[in-house]
Amino acid sequence: MPYFASKDKEQIYYKDWGTGQPVVFSHGWPLSADAWEDQMLFLASHGYRCIAHDRRGHGRSSQPWNGNDMDTYADDVAALVEHLHLRDAVHVGHSTGGGEVARYIGRHGTKRVAKAVLIGAVPPLMLKTASNPGGLPKEAFDQIRAGVQSDRSQFFKDLSIPFYGANRPNSKVSQGLRDSFWLQGMMAGHKAVYDCIQQFSETDFTEDLKKIDVPTLILHGDDDQIVPIADSALLTAKLVKGSRLKVIPGAPHGMCSTLKDTINQELLNFLRA
Repeated sequence: MPYFASKDKEQIYYKDWGTGQPVVFSHGWPLSADAWEDQMLFLASHGYRCIAHDRRGHGRSSQPWNGNDMDTYADDVAALVEHLHLRDAVHVGHSTGGGEVARYIGRHGTKRVAKAVLIGAVPPLMLKTASNPGGLPKEAFDQIRAGVQSDRSQFFKDLSIPFYGANRPNSKVSQGLRDSFWLQGMMAGHKAVYDCIQQFSETDFTEDLKKIDVPTLILHGDDDQIVPIADSALLTAKLVKGSRLKVIPGAPHGMCSTLKDTINQELLNFLRA
């Protein structure tokens, strides 16, 4: 399997499909590159080179004790870009991965970046603070930590319900999709899963977003129960100059799977624009 070495010599797994302009995918918590396969198969079939890595501590990558922080995640993306000698790349991030894309650009600039896409992304800041009164209280994230520590397996099974909107009337979310979420989550190391909660909840991406100077598409569902749209995409759209916000009516957090045809077409249209 293909791996590259991070700056601190950890082994990071990636998949590399197709040829053409590179599209680099950053996945959400607690998933892996497998979460992007619907998008990768579609876009690779339409003439794009699709690359997705397993974030350190997740999937098939190394599970180090240290380095489970947003700066290091971003540096790992930079190492992947350098390893594959990528230029003119489109960076696509979902949820925590959206934060990873923002921090990558914030730390490494846009010299190698053509466009960016943030899908159901956590920026600018999920945590409620004096300057971010619409955020979620720390107690909400403490409950996630407690659930992960108490019974990680059952917690992921339960989390898959709101993640895909399986608790909504007339939901058609399959058990297979929920099982896939559980399987990807259980492949991640416990330490990485725990550490990442603080990273996606408490990292302030405001200054990173202000540094994005390439065409940017922001996709978010207005029924996202994991990353509420009012304190994420609506604020991000104001911080990223010239960005385009597309709200998907009724879409859940996991819309890349439940509404894959819609998301795939949105991505293709944006890539071709």
